[in-house]
Amino acid sequence: MKIPRRIRGAAYKAFYRMPHAMRRRAVRLIVPKYLVGAVCIISDAEAEDPGRLLLLRQPGRPGWGLPAGLLKKAEPPHVGAARELHEESGVRLDPDDLVPAVPNAIVHTKGWVDMMFMGKVPASTTELIVDGGEVLEAAWFPYDDLPLLSVNTARVLAVYGIGPQATR
Repeated sequence: MKIPRRIRGAAYKAFYRMPHAMRRRAVRLIVPKYLVGAVCIISDAEAEDPGRLLLLRQPGRPGWGLPAGLLKKAEPPHVGAARELHEESGVRLDPDDLVPAVPNAIVHTKGWVDMMFMGKVPASTTELIVDGGEVLEAAWFPYDDLPLLSVNTARVLAVYGIGPQATR
């Protein structure tokens, strides 16, 4: 149903006359909400083509996944990505060394948005440390011989031409 131009115009005028706090509350009631996460696709800087990818195995989830997590309130996405990478795998990377992937954001139909970043570290000198709670295991896998991936990870990697669901 198309709303007549006059009514839509009057509604916008009324909306913009509201105090800012009321406008903000009205928008929050109407607009869908999304959780925002940061995801890292980390490659071994020393590996020959086709390269190696850092993957994590988490409890209660079938398949391997990427280092990822939700952003904290007002946290810049690249900072959150570096934080999650370190928390989950022990890999410390300066946030400015993470490159925004293209596309940088993947919107999932179930209500979250992943901000995607790419990075490289030398696997031979980078110790992988997991806590055994949130992450059971971290390991490097050749791009052309990946283990069973979680459904979400397979979908996300396919966007970048990686993994079993990628179309080349």
